[in-house]
Amino acid sequence: MNATSVHDTLEAYLAGVALSRSPNTARTYRNAVNAFSANLRDQGRDPEVTDVREASENWIVDFARHMASYAPASERLYLTALTGWYEYLAAENQADINLPRLRLLIRRRARRPGQRLPQFPRTDIETILKYARTLSAADDTDKRDRLRALRDRALLFTLADTGLRVHEAVGLRRGDIDWNEGRAILIGKGDREAVVRFSSRTLRYLKAYLDRRSSLDGASGRPMSALPMFARHDKGAGKRVLSISTTTARSIVHARALEALGDRQSAVITPHSFRHYFVTTVLRGSGGNLKLAQELARHRSIAVTQRYAHLSDNELDRGYHEIFEDEA
Repeated sequence: MNATSVHDTLEAYLAGVALSRSPNTARTYRNAVNAFSANLRDQGRDPEVTDVREASENWIVDFARHMASYAPASERLYLTALTGWYEYLAAENQADINLPRLRLLIRRRARRPGQRLPQFPRTDIETILKYARTLSAADDTDKRDRLRALRDRALLFTLADTGLRVHEAVGLRRGDIDWNEGRAILIGKGDREAVVRFSSRTLRYLKAYLDRRSSLDGASGRPMSALPMFARHDKGAGKRVLSISTTTARSIVHARALEALGDRQSAVITPHSFRHYFVTTVLRGSGGNLKLAQELARHRSIAVTQRYAHLSDNELDRGYHEIFEDEA
């Protein structure tokens, strides 16, 4: 029987991951394998020449020590990825792996990430939205600038009022929205079909943007329903109607936050800050209805939603003094 190298089995394992998991997961697992391979080399085991039959559960212990400087969440993710490789070896009879011992070693050594409350500057998001209302289509500005202003306003309110994740927002097509019902059906996280509601103000800003874009869309030669909701308006796109990327959406949020807030606060604002704003706004407006917030935010577990159900310091101060001040 010809020897199979550790490297070859790692590559075969990653090929299977790429077929069955999302591109983001595959990329993360690739990063984990690269870090693991580098650690093996540091230990004097070249993955390209080491026989996989030498694989040991103890390798994962060395790898866990190597990741002491990593964030706990990253460490656990990488260990999960490498556990999958060990399971692959056991299933394919490539090596004699004691899986119960492997899992015990990981439980003993892996750090648990601390549970932090989602933090975001709510008043800053509201300031950005107030500023976004002023983004208009003045006729004395460049055509592309007018389109970008209306697009950016529509994007910011879409993120704030729907709770869409940034990749979901940039993936919207014109035909996804039922304008009469004010909702869209899309495939969200975990390939699950979901209904997303749009506020009246968001629909109004989307329509204003699309109306201004109508001549460009009409000349595209493509069905209107298939065109992206948020399009590029740069020289590179020309007269083509191309969807913006998630990177562009993040740049839009950063640029508009900088304009609204200045240097001091804008750095902490990301597209996901608007999702935090959405969930917290639902909880505040519904009197803390966790089930409603879970459904609207499309959280698989209500435990995720509960992390948003915390009160501000002002609300805690007010509640405390209402209870105790009368006792003086």
